[in-house]
Amino acid sequence: MADPKTPQSNLKAALYGLGAFAVFATHDVIIKIIGASYSSFQILFFGALFSFPLISIILMRDAEPGTLRPKNLGWLMLRSVSGAVAALGAFYAFSTLPLAQVYAAVFAMPLLITLLAIPILGERVGFHRGIAVAMGLVGVLVVLRPGTEPISLGHMAALLCAVAGALNSIVVRKIGNEERPIVMILYPMMTNFALMSIALPFVYKPMPLMDFGLLAVVSAMALLAMMLLIQGYLRGAAVLVAPMQYSQIIWATLFGALFFDEFPDAFTFVGTAIIIASGLYILRRESDASVGSNRPVLRTRTRAGLPVGVRVGTLMKTGQGKQE
Repeated sequence: MADPKTPQSNLKAALYGLGAFAVFATHDVIIKIIGASYSSFQILFFGALFSFPLISIILMRDAEPGTLRPKNLGWLMLRSVSGAVAALGAFYAFSTLPLAQVYAAVFAMPLLITLLAIPILGERVGFHRGIAVAMGLVGVLVVLRPGTEPISLGHMAALLCAVAGALNSIVVRKIGNEERPIVMILYPMMTNFALMSIALPFVYKPMPLMDFGLLAVVSAMALLAMMLLIQGYLRGAAVLVAPMQYSQIIWATLFGALFFDEFPDAFTFVGTAIIIASGLYILRRESDASVGSNRPVLRTRTRAGLPVGVRVGTLMKTGQGKQE
């Protein structure tokens, strides 16, 4: 789909993106609150369970003929498992770390996508993007400060989320045009549900009705945020919508201070600024038609850590037929 180029449509697209990531940030606050009482496995299990009505609606709307058998089973299973790992890592990190530190790690995902695009997509990464990746990784080190600050399981989970999320995105770029959109949604969701079901008996804690209601709100907010992102990508240039994800650091700082008495230190802010600058530079390079035909970061229309394997780009394909 050609991106609309009018200033008005691009402004609306950016505002939709800002709205989407504000909803995502609020979604993460609820995850952090629930995660203080329940295992990430349990939260993800019920998140997947509450998402089945969505997949049912998508199945009913999908008019594309064909079966639900994948053409690339191995790659699809890699996508499914990596998506579950990314979500599990994100949810655990949100429950144990300050919000700003989790976002700093997740913001490294574009850097990792750029690196993984070399062996998996055959993408050539030139000098400029290579320097941007290196600087972004330096930013990660500034935030984590290995050797001077202890690296907790939460930090490792956040980094695992970024790596698994990047791998997931690259696999989608590799097989997304060959598989039916509904297949790309259904298999990750079923894999996530199955894996969490295996772990659930070992971690389950009885949940009052109020907490079940919060989990339902989490699922609804993830869907709302994705719908807003879809509207943004349909109305304007992707290079304007994608950077809106970095607005989450503002919400993280605000929500962290208001609800969790979290105040990020200077190292977190400096490191995050370096990571964001590197990610923005990569997005800017990929928007240049002379750089190359593969744009794995610019076309990553999702957010790591969603409770199921539904992606914005896949939903766009399902609803529009020929969307990227």
